[in-house]
Amino acid sequence: MFIPIISPLSQRLYPRKGGGGGGGHGSGGGHSGSSGGHSGSSGESGGNGGSSGSKGSNIGKSTQKSVPISGSTAGRTSATAYGSGTTRIFTIPAGQPFAGRTSGGAIRGQVYGTSRYGSGYPGFVAGSVLGRPFPFVFWPVVWGPGYGYGPYYLHDPEYGLPSNTSRPGGPLAEAIFTSNSTGSNSTFFVISDNSTVTSLIASIAQNCTLGASSSRVPAPYNATQDQPLPEQAVAFYRASSIVLTLDGYNDTAVLGNDTNVTATALPSWVDTTLLNCLNQTIGQSAPLFSSAHHLTPNVLAIFMVLFVMFNSFRL
Repeated sequence: MFIPIISPLSQRLYPRKGGGGGGGHGSGGGHSGSSGGHSGSSGESGGNGGSSGSKGSNIGKSTQKSVPISGSTAGRTSATAYGSGTTRIFTIPAGQPFAGRTSGGAIRGQVYGTSRYGSGYPGFVAGSVLGRPFPFVFWPVVWGPGYGYGPYYLHDPEYGLPSNTSRPGGPLAEAIFTSNSTGSNSTFFVISDNSTVTSLIASIAQNCTLGASSSRVPAPYNATQDQPLPEQAVAFYRASSIVLTLDGYNDTAVLGNDTNVTATALPSWVDTTLLNCLNQTIGQSAPLFSSAHHLTPNVLAIFMVLFVMFNSFRL
């Protein structure tokens, strides 16, 4: 049985069961835009030295901020960073992508998933995103066909390519967050829609102490092999619409068809202080839609009819 590394209640990271230390970086240069790889074995360098990590205990206490959201949102135009989400569920109307599926209904406490693709969906187990509803409105991350390996569930084509502009929040984007610790060279990536990544860059910069090479703006995610890989995923959030990856981590367990297999342990050199800060900040600040942000086309039509009738009576 797979034991998630993230507890939705305590929102803390726990050591994962499994064999192996995850290995060192495969190349000295890391992925595109990174500050460099961590060469050598998984036993090198402790991960908690220096001044990296959280700036304090104010995560989750920040002011809510509106985040503009484009794409197929069935009338919604903005989400809220640090917002609470919504329990309201509606059916996507005809003429829009995924018509007939439900959208909405999930709240902040349900954001956290595990390291398995397809996690973070309330009421569903990890391992697939095929045909699923959209409890947070946002679509799941897609890894794209460019990798050329791995099981089918990692490459479900129904959500289009990473460049799909119909995706709520815009095409997929990525951001890099590097450790500021003298004892670790950990490089993390966040992948999600462009609006979400833009919002998370600001939230993470506010809450976490970062290295100088960390992103200030999003970069396009094109699902090529010099970008974050499925086997580097540390955690998924918000119905797998956000993923946190670690450069140099190699969880080959996800490349098989057994979605219940135990995950490979995180490498010993990881900066766990920064990892915990990233995990908490993403979980508590990822933009969510609220009930007030949605008016379906049918509701809008009713308001228009009432408006016309009201003005007719006034005349």
